[in-house]
Amino acid sequence: MESVPVRCPACRRDHTYSTPVYPCPCGAPTAPHVLRGAPVVPITHRTWNDDWVTVRCRVCGRRDQWPQPELCCPCGTVLRIPVLPVTETDDAPGPADDARPERPSHIPLPRTAPSPRPVFRPLPIRTARDAVDGAALYLRWLGYRDVVQPAQPTPARIDLRATGLIAQVDTAARPTALRDVECLWLNALSASVMSVYFSLAGYTQDAEARADGLGIPLFVMDPTGTPRPLNSPADELISTGA
Repeated sequence: MESVPVRCPACRRDHTYSTPVYPCPCGAPTAPHVLRGAPVVPITHRTWNDDWVTVRCRVCGRRDQWPQPELCCPCGTVLRIPVLPVTETDDAPGPADDARPERPSHIPLPRTAPSPRPVFRPLPIRTARDAVDGAALYLRWLGYRDVVQPAQPTPARIDLRATGLIAQVDTAARPTALRDVECLWLNALSASVMSVYFSLAGYTQDAEARADGLGIPLFVMDPTGTPRPLNSPADELISTGA
């Protein structure tokens, strides 16, 4: 974890900022590199592009989008912490860069003894509850035996939980939006688990593109209750299971 001194330009208060560390899909702890000595910038207007930075894992070389580092000063000013662009660290050798080659995230990992699954038997979808029940049934079919539904709705809108996984089921009549996919990913990051999305109406084009970049499996559920994989992470999940 990297710590740097930060001074709020609004109230001149001094802080010590520690960069958050997130798990790369390869398992290595990953964090943005703070640009030391660069002035912090008060955030007065937010855009989705400004809220994300590219970070390169020093173990496997994978590049992902991570939340832009920020600090909230007690005076009420939210400060954006400048980070070193990933292009300036591309050639910096990591502790295991030579020993561990980069692996494309969409290629399923080999399994020495795959367990054959029975034919999936879906539940027809007539209500929103049916869709959640059908997604839970499908996750159990994939091998997540401890799938549960939260007893009460949560602000994070997590519909299903299992060991190492959270899932959301969008039953709206409009396609799932980019922000919904990113919010699920952030909730999964904070809990150090993977995320899966199910939708009845599909996804917007930018939501699909972001899910591909973040490695989030996307499924579309038809009226019979059968989830259809929509991207490579979903295909990999079906291939490897829990």
